[in-house]
Amino acid sequence: MRPPYIRALALVSTLCCAASPAYPADLFQSDGYQPLTSDRRASQPGDIITILVYENSTASNTADTSTKTNVGIQANVSTLFAGNNAAQVGVGDNYGGRGQIQRTGRLLAQISARVIETAPNGDLTIAGEQAIDVNGEKTQIRLQGRVRPVDIAANNTVLSNRLADAKIDYTGEGFITDRSKPGLIPRFLAWLGLW
Repeated sequence: MRPPYIRALALVSTLCCAASPAYPADLFQSDGYQPLTSDRRASQPGDIITILVYENSTASNTADTSTKTNVGIQANVSTLFAGNNAAQVGVGDNYGGRGQIQRTGRLLAQISARVIETAPNGDLTIAGEQAIDVNGEKTQIRLQGRVRPVDIAANNTVLSNRLADAKIDYTGEGFITDRSKPGLIPRFLAWLGLW
């Protein structure tokens, strides 16, 4: 006769096997599967992509205006007693004006952005931001736009000039930024149009 603990173990194992049948687990997950030889470029929401921000803009506007106006009246009068008298009146106006506006801007940065959604045509909507604090000077870069998968390089980077509907904000705050802004009086005069 078997001892009671062996009988209890046999009964428990029989009940466990009868209560829940065992099924093999599937290790393959089709929605997240990526073979070793697959492309590592961003393609799905949540993927990370690196944006190489290289913006260089130059604007120039030149105006040159000049006018010249001359009006003259001349008259001769002859009389017996006074002889020949001549009178001449002339009016003239000269104006010359020149103006030139020139502005240059340059921004270089690398930002890792996240894919927000995939459009039906395959375009990726991306957004990302980067905040840097160096000795109290805070700089923040925000970026968003759409990118075509064909514009993404093999190392998962894309140039900022390849973004459609691109919005790039570069803001800063701190002592140096505050000192570079005009004071209250120049801003008030500019608001009045006097500056």
